[in-house]
Amino acid sequence: MSAFGRIYDVAATGMAAQRLRVQLIAANVANSETTRTPAGGPYRKKDAVFEVASLGKALDGTDFLGVRVKEVRSSADPFSTRFEPGHPDANPEGMVLYPNVNPVLEMVDLTEASRSYEANVAVVRSVRSMSQAALDLLRVQATA
Repeated sequence: MSAFGRIYDVAATGMAAQRLRVQLIAANVANSETTRTPAGGPYRKKDAVFEVASLGKALDGTDFLGVRVKEVRSSADPFSTRFEPGHPDANPEGMVLYPNVNPVLEMVDLTEASRSYEANVAVVRSVRSMSQAALDLLRVQATA
C-alpha cells in the first residue's frame, strides 16, 4: 500500500476513535439526570480508553501507528447526592443518588474530541491535495 494510503488509514483510525468518544459524551449528557438504570442505581459516566495500534510497516521498515479504542470504561467517581424526599428513588433519609456526570466537563471533552476529529479531517484533505499534485506532476512529465 502507498504511503498516502497508510496516512489515510492513520487518520481514519483517529476519526473513528473520536466519533465514538463524541457518542459517549452525548450519552453521558443525555443521562446526566438518570437516577435509575436497568442495571440498578444511577447512570455511570462512560469514557473511551485509547491505545496505539500498529497499521503495518512503511517501505523503510518503520511502523505506521494509529489509534483504537481499547475499552469503554465506566467511571468509578462517586455519585452526587441531592435531598429530594418526594423523589421515587429517594432513600429513607430523602437523599437521591445522581449520575457522576459533570455537564461542563463533558462540553470541554466534546470540544476536544471535535477538534481532534477536525485535525484528522485536515490530514485527509492535505494528503488528498498532495496526491493530486503528484498526479498532476506525473501528467506533465508524461506529456513532455
